[in-house]
Amino acid sequence: MNCFAEALLYFKKNHALKNFLLIVFFMSLYSCSGLKIDTSDIGPGWAKNSVNTVIFRKNAVTSNNKYQFTSYYDNDSNLVLAKRNLSDNTWQVHKTRYTGNSRDAHNAISIVLDGEGYLHVSWDHHNTGLRYAISRTPFGLELGDELKMTEKQEKKVSYPQFYNLQGGDILFMYRSGQSGRGSLVLNRFNNNTREWVQLHKNLIDGEDRRNAYWQAAVDKDGHIHLSWVWRESWDVATNHDLAYAVSKDKGQTWERSDGREYELPITATTAEYAWKIPQNSNLINQTSMTVDNQGTPYIASYWSDKGKTQYRVIYLKEGKWKMENTAFRKTSFDLSGGGTKKIPISRPEIMVNSGNIYLLFRDAERNNRISLAHKNISKGKNWKINDITSYSVGKWEPNYDHQLFDFEKELHIFVQEVSQMDSEGLSEQKPTTVKILEVKSLPKQ
Repeated sequence: MNCFAEALLYFKKNHALKNFLLIVFFMSLYSCSGLKIDTSDIGPGWAKNSVNTVIFRKNAVTSNNKYQFTSYYDNDSNLVLAKRNLSDNTWQVHKTRYTGNSRDAHNAISIVLDGEGYLHVSWDHHNTGLRYAISRTPFGLELGDELKMTEKQEKKVSYPQFYNLQGGDILFMYRSGQSGRGSLVLNRFNNNTREWVQLHKNLIDGEDRRNAYWQAAVDKDGHIHLSWVWRESWDVATNHDLAYAVSKDKGQTWERSDGREYELPITATTAEYAWKIPQNSNLINQTSMTVDNQGTPYIASYWSDKGKTQYRVIYLKEGKWKMENTAFRKTSFDLSGGGTKKIPISRPEIMVNSGNIYLLFRDAERNNRISLAHKNISKGKNWKINDITSYSVGKWEPNYDHQLFDFEKELHIFVQEVSQMDSEGLSEQKPTTVKILEVKSLPKQ
């Protein structure tokens, strides 16, 4: 019997308390999953495609020990920044002087705070020139003029991503060039000198025949973990294999999981493969990865075999790569073609805490609610799923506050109901509310 049925049965048996219990019941509907959820509304955002919620925003929401920041496009394609004190729900919302091509779901916004509290923002890219600005003041929302970083490989930028490094430094990663032939560029911001330097103009080399779609994570020791799939052309069906590298010196040199150093750039021949996955497996690109307190990398993705598309977790254990098949999905679908796709499931975000693995996702099988799957692999138990929302979020993909989770183990999720059509098509959806959902305590096994 589910919690709703149990509560209704109790109402029938306790008529004297009926009115009071009904109030409590309806107040707790949102938390019937067993999770306590708080919601903080920010403002109306563009919803005709998924540009505000694509998973490769790094970051959609970020914080330090006092303030939380987020960003999104409004219905007029204005770049909007918002900030609050983490101790309350009052958001300060600022429409900047900048706009972006929100009609292309690739052109997402990424933000990060440096060690002095300045907000760095990069936005509006799909094989286009770098767009980048910094707040005029620490923890401010007003951006200064657009800036260059290094003036190297800045004319055809896609997928800009920021990562916090030790000492207040920042890592900036992006693709230079087009799908199927692009290069992975790495820049590093020095918090003391306030300058950017280019570390690598082509860290992963597709040899003019393919390109890498990556995800990254930084562990508590400052090591940068990087994983990627290869794509042989513009067609997503040509995604294949999952490779891995790690840097222990802020991105300068890179090595395999066994400590053997890479000769750079990394190629398809020299890469270490965490898992071999053939083309035409419905393997998705640009997912997520994380690292536990012991420095163990975990990579989340999905692909198909035996007729079903399943979320998977690939992780390193005792020097060997392992794969955990969640196996809770019932259906499959076909990934093929170019552009942003209308897909029945989101790409997964992954978190780890106290031996538990968490996957944050959205699935049409669960009526496009936001869901959290979790399992303690060491205990060998089955995956359990909690629906975080009782309502559909359309074609939303997960983004959460990585800084807050890494340091406080608090899960704050960027949420907006959005649509997405195939090949950069647009729906007629009206603006919807951008919000932060706060999961107060994570389920454990």
